[in-house]
Amino acid sequence: METGGLPGKHNLSEAAGYRIGLLALISCVKYCSELGVRYVTFYAFSIDNFKRRSDEIQALMDLFIEYIEGLMKESSIVSRYGIRVYFQGNLKLLSEPVRLAAENAMLATAHNSKLFLIVCLAYTSTNEIVHAVQESCEEKWGGAILLNENEKNDGESFVKVTDIDKNMYMAIAPEPDILIRTSGDTRLSNFLLWQTTCTYLYFPSSFWPEIGFRHLLWAILNFQRHHQYLTKRNKQG
Repeated sequence: METGGLPGKHNLSEAAGYRIGLLALISCVKYCSELGVRYVTFYAFSIDNFKRRSDEIQALMDLFIEYIEGLMKESSIVSRYGIRVYFQGNLKLLSEPVRLAAENAMLATAHNSKLFLIVCLAYTSTNEIVHAVQESCEEKWGGAILLNENEKNDGESFVKVTDIDKNMYMAIAPEPDILIRTSGDTRLSNFLLWQTTCTYLYFPSSFWPEIGFRHLLWAILNFQRHHQYLTKRNKQG
């Protein structure tokens, strides 16, 4: 299961909106665990967000560090529910304190396996695809592969879709069954474009902090209603 971003309410400051959104994230993860969902992905911070004022970005980075450190407490939801945390995206764009906090969190939860929580930081789907293509090319060329004349002319692609698939940031998770985009916007905003060909899309009008158990349950029930059709399309693809 994949979910949308973490926008705050329009009448709140950006940092305050994110703070409330992060609290909603914890509740959402708890509900997902109780509903038997094993993979949950949140779009927390887009690469495009770096275009904001430096003071706004710094306030959000400080909030992310606070949130990550909170996840690592013994009494946190991560410990209680056996959650393994991943931070995926172009992490080198993050400040060193945020990157180190994320790396420490991933290392500290590596033994957990009941639920996999993936937080996309410094992420856009287009950047992910470009990254995967670059990694695939480097693997081919860096391996000093020498093609003979027959191999050059056999018509096969040098880089295949399977090569790109395995180098995606989100290769750690299966393709999502459900994607929830909050706030009533019927667009994906550069999120998981590669992975959502046969995904059930749900666009509730509620803003992110207002998303609760009933929204998750409704999304899952509708996914189950469309499951046979989506599975058929996936096999055809």
